[in-house]
Amino acid sequence: MYSVISTAIINGIDGIPCNVEADISEGMPLFEMVGFLSSEVREAKERVRTALKNCGLHLPVKRITINILPAGLKKSGSGFDLPIAVSLLCAMGVIVDKKDGDLFIVGELGLDGTVHGINGILSMVIGAKEIGKKVFIVPSENVIEARLVPDVTIIGVGHLMEVIDFLNDGVIPAFESPKEEIPSSEEESTTMDFSTVNGQEFVKRACEVCASGMHNMLMVGPPGAGKTMIAKCLPTILPEMTKDEQLLLSKIYSVCGLFGQREKLISKRPFRSPHHTISIAGLTGGGGSHVRPGEISLATNGVLFLDELPEFRNETLEILRQPLEEKIIHITRANGDFIFPASFILCAAMNPCKCGYFPNFNRCTCSKQSVKNYLSRISQPLLDRIDLCVQIQEVPFSEITTKTENESSNTIRKRVERVHQIQHIRYQNECFSYNNEIPSSKIETYCKLNEECYLYMKKMYEEASLTARTYHRILKVARTIADMDESKEIALVHLQEAFLYRSMDKRYWEKYL
Repeated sequence: MYSVISTAIINGIDGIPCNVEADISEGMPLFEMVGFLSSEVREAKERVRTALKNCGLHLPVKRITINILPAGLKKSGSGFDLPIAVSLLCAMGVIVDKKDGDLFIVGELGLDGTVHGINGILSMVIGAKEIGKKVFIVPSENVIEARLVPDVTIIGVGHLMEVIDFLNDGVIPAFESPKEEIPSSEEESTTMDFSTVNGQEFVKRACEVCASGMHNMLMVGPPGAGKTMIAKCLPTILPEMTKDEQLLLSKIYSVCGLFGQREKLISKRPFRSPHHTISIAGLTGGGGSHVRPGEISLATNGVLFLDELPEFRNETLEILRQPLEEKIIHITRANGDFIFPASFILCAAMNPCKCGYFPNFNRCTCSKQSVKNYLSRISQPLLDRIDLCVQIQEVPFSEITTKTENESSNTIRKRVERVHQIQHIRYQNECFSYNNEIPSSKIETYCKLNEECYLYMKKMYEEASLTARTYHRILKVARTIADMDESKEIALVHLQEAFLYRSMDKRYWEKYL
């Protein structure tokens, strides 16, 4: 007897439909599984055999062959357990109704027949729906997530016998929703708001420029000046995500097992702050047979905050160059190539020296050579990809204790939304949406300078020894500042402000060293 059941595998962040074929024929007793399988999939043979036995169902003493298509795609994960079991039961004649080819099944089996949840169910259901599947049997733990996909029938099961009863007799298992929504621990609820930040008006302005053009930003200043606090406020002035952005972010979190028991897509922009000891794979993504997204993908459409930037390993930081430019990350492994989204705002913070107080020579205990060595931990090619480099000063006591009402994040966000609208209209026929993404081939089109501005930039390019990439970055930031002023042309004042945000260029510190 032969049968086939549809399921799916996660490849990157997308669900790739697969078929599980089962054949039971005469011959020497054997249970063989083929189809380019990883170790956890090969182990499904024993889990399925034992689960069937404990449910009172015994495999026939015949030649049993399981094949998982497509054969050229490496299969990993434990979600094949349930479709393998169902395909065997269909081939044995225990199950007689497979819903006319509309059926999709996924889930992990315990040895007692219990069905356990898996990661990436949202991507799997979306991928299977695109090829016409309508009825989805998924673990009860994944039902809420799967039901976020519209126009499909989701059946949640907690045991193998419930699958048999549904397919043979149409008995739909009972499902109880959680009493309250359990969000992912990674989506931290926060009350951070710019209204709680006293002083630092220059840095607040830089944050608004950063959010308006989706630029990357580096804050340099002494410890306790408010760098981390300001970084945590940055997502609160970004506009709400679109449905497509919410779906993309939800798929990433689902694949990583961080989606939780939400009853809606992730709508809050992420704020990721990995420790400086993070590995390259942890930051960019990777792993063994099961390649999963890293922190830069988890920060998609939000903010990736790297605190104490020079403390990160140099090879870890340098890997950021490509995703900062291309907004995607390529991962190449022996079992295939994977592309993960990496469209995020990089917000980094660092002290100007090891003790943190340079160039305040009354408090700094570092030698000039020590300061040079510390600053050199951040390479110039990486700095060239950071649009705004802002120096933060210590906050005076009078500003800390001020009773004046600060501008709220909501007020700032409304201005940012207006600037985003201007950019969306301007770039509606382009393959990019924000000023930060303007390619070099379009700089002359969208960042055109008048004679006065041209002469100013020529002078600054030569005096400050700018690179071509830094020159383009300054023009992009100036374009954003012009949009904030609702100016169609870039004026000299816009270029001058954009040039102020280059304080981390090594040339800036030469006057102190």
